[in-house]
Amino acid sequence: MRKDEERSLADILKLFIQKNRLEKGLVEAEINRLWPEVMGSGVAHYTQRVQLKGSVLHVHLSSSVLREELMYGRKKIIAMLNEALDGDYIDSIQLF
Repeated sequence: MRKDEERSLADILKLFIQKNRLEKGLVEAEINRLWPEVMGSGVAHYTQRVQLKGSVLHVHLSSSVLREELMYGRKKIIAMLNEALDGDYIDSIQLF
């Protein structure tokens, strides 16, 4: 990079993230942060772990009743999380 080239800090950070392949880890951290906000405190209370493997979101729950209820709304959950993430990172959800 030359001294006379001006770049915004956002552009430099995007370049750094791409070169160091950090996007997957940042997206997973963002999903963990957004899960209680998107799903609400009731669902977050029964959530043990949320993990992104490829484009599949693995959600471990401590309530079998809640797991069955969330099975019916998987498409809506995917849409809400992808909207909150500003991208199509999640294709499906596995509930455990």
